Amino acid sequence: MSTAAEPTAAEPTAAAPRIGRRLKDARRARRLTLDDVAETCGVTKGFLSKLERDHVNPSVATLVRVCAALDLEVGSLFDTAPAGELVRAGALPRVAFGGEKMTEFLLTPLGERRIQVLLGELEAGGGSGAESYSLPLDVNFVHVLSGGLTIRFDGDVPGGVVSEEVVLECGDAFTFSPRRHHSFEAGDVGARVLWVLNPALPEKPPSVRG
Repeated sequence: MSTAAEPTAAEPTAAAPRIGRRLKDARRARRLTLDDVAETCGVTKGFLSKLERDHVNPSVATLVRVCAALDLEVGSLFDTAPAGELVRAGALPRVAFGGEKMTEFLLTPLGERRIQVLLGELEAGGGSGAESYSLPLDVNFVHVLSGGLTIRFDGDVPGGVVSEEVVLECGDAFTFSPRRHHSFEAGDVGARVLWVLNPALPEKPPSVRG
C-alpha cells in the first residue's frame, strides 16, 4: 500500500466529465487491482476508488499518472463513452505465434487482459508444428468454423509420446487445459478456427502486423 500523501482533489461539479467508469474498465481489462494502480501512481487505494466512482476531481498531474499506469491516452477519457471497444472486420491485427501454413488475427483489443480471442486460418496440413508446447493459461477453447483440426496431447514433456488425440470437425467445440503439452494440425482441406484464451497471454503477442 502506498504511503504517499493523498493529492488534493476538489469535489466534482455536475458539469464535470464522468471518467471513472473508463478508468475502472481500463484497470479491469489489464487485470490490475486498486492496490496495483495506487502503488504505481503514489495515491491511496481509497482515493483511487473515489476517482473510479467520480467522487473526486483529480489534479492534472494525478490523472496523467493514473492514465500512464493504465496505458491510456488522457484525451481518450473525454470522448463520448463507447459501449465497448470495436475491432473492425477489415482491420483485424494479424499476429504471429509461429507455426506452419497458418495465419492468425486478434479479435479482442490489444489491451484486453481478461480474455483473448484469435481467428486462425490454416492451410491443409498447417498447424503449430511438430513440437508440442504449453501455455500459462487457465482455459483454452477452440471452435472449428470450417474444415477440420486435430489436437494431440503429449506426456509431461515436449516431444513425448502422444497420449491422446482429439479430432474436431466443422462445428465442433473443445475446451481443454492449455498447460498440457499439445500441438494441433489442420486436415486435408485446411481449417478456420476460433481460439478463446482465458485469461489473455501474460504479454502482448510476439508480433503484431498492421
